[in-house]
Amino acid sequence: MTARLRRAYGRLRLGTRLALGLGALSLVVFAVVGTALTTYMHDYLERQLGDQLKLVQVVQSKDASTHGTVRRQPYYGWYTAVYDVSGTSARLRTPADVPADTRPLTALAEARARSATEILRTVHIEGEGSYRLRACEVEPGVVLVSAAPLGDVEGTVRQLITVQVVAFVLALLALVVIGRRMLRRGLQPLSDMAHTAHGIASHDLTESAARLPVRADGPGGGPEVEELRTAFNTMLEHIDDSLAVRAEAEQRLRRFVADASHELRTPLMSVRGYADLFQYAAANEPGERDRHLARLRAEAARMSVLLDDLLLLARLDAAEVEAPLRPADTDLTDLVREAADAFRAGHPEHPLTVATGSGPVRLRLDPARIRQVLDNLLTNAAVHTAAGTKVSVTVSAEPGAATVRVADTGHGIPPADRDRVFDRFYRVDKARSRDRGGSGLGLSVARGLVEAHGGTLGVTAGEGMTVFTLVLPVRATA
Repeated sequence: MTARLRRAYGRLRLGTRLALGLGALSLVVFAVVGTALTTYMHDYLERQLGDQLKLVQVVQSKDASTHGTVRRQPYYGWYTAVYDVSGTSARLRTPADVPADTRPLTALAEARARSATEILRTVHIEGEGSYRLRACEVEPGVVLVSAAPLGDVEGTVRQLITVQVVAFVLALLALVVIGRRMLRRGLQPLSDMAHTAHGIASHDLTESAARLPVRADGPGGGPEVEELRTAFNTMLEHIDDSLAVRAEAEQRLRRFVADASHELRTPLMSVRGYADLFQYAAANEPGERDRHLARLRAEAARMSVLLDDLLLLARLDAAEVEAPLRPADTDLTDLVREAADAFRAGHPEHPLTVATGSGPVRLRLDPARIRQVLDNLLTNAAVHTAAGTKVSVTVSAEPGAATVRVADTGHGIPPADRDRVFDRFYRVDKARSRDRGGSGLGLSVARGLVEAHGGTLGVTAGEGMTVFTLVLPVRATA
């Protein structure tokens, strides 16, 4: 039975359980308060009755001393008896107004004979009910016993108990009903959050652009509920951000796989086509054979470069414990001069100016990788501009960072393409051939390598100007 009640209680809603708990606590408080009040009132009325007996016996003692007995009763229902006490026995004087059962009065007179002070006692007289008795000595050997009924006191206490029970029951019902409504209103924000959680559970989170459509909004509930609501909404925002990142990563992965497959398919088809040519005698002529083998080697080298770039990007994306860098103390200006010399040798049709400042700029970095970044930026300027376009490289050092700017005076980058120039396999000029335009991985590799050094790589472009800005921290670590 107890276990069943516990299970039933556990299935109740939180507001109902709190209301029931509040009601039970209130019932205990009411019971304690009622008991204390009733006890105090009963004792108070008995003391008042004792004081009244004492005043009455002052008059009755004079009457008993004068006439031998008490001739006049003070109140209806009261009894008075005068006893002659000898040793430990008491004899009732007559006439006397006493009940049929005089044993309690006689016992009190005998007890008073053995005591030096007045005695108060509550007794039950057969056929009469409860009485409050008081015994006092009139004169040596004479004891006066007065009895006052407790019916009025008990009736008053019973009425008090009845009033308390009714009042407490009504107060308890009102407390439970009103308290439950107040608790329900106070817990409404929690119910809203539960509804939100159910909505999230029923939402399809497998969608590529999934965003949680519900929020636990609305005021009320107090600081604690507001804090919980804020934490709940913050958690939903984090989930939303995670879903957005996941969706973007999935989209980028699909695009990456499609672009990589497309880029690899062309050289593979070329290799396959040139290999098939060797089935024919004409292709095996010395001149033709050397030309076809050269094309095969060029396509294989192109695939090798493409796969190396893909592998490097994959390692950078994987955030490996050991990044693919070999840092060393390096002078950035030396790297810029080396890259500039190689650019002048490979692209003499593009005038290049270099400004490296007055002194060395020493950083801890991977010289090979940063040289690769510089080569990519300079080659990008040469490939995407016409012959005769001026290219410039500027090196500057600031507190905490070193900056390299690679600028060209070409036709610039359209605003719609600036945010995507660092995307993998993305080309601003869609009509440019792969032989001239590359695979579209150069800028992606450059940004990945710079970020691996803790730096940033950005682009600003306007009409007739494109500037790539490379920023490396002075204390960059791999």
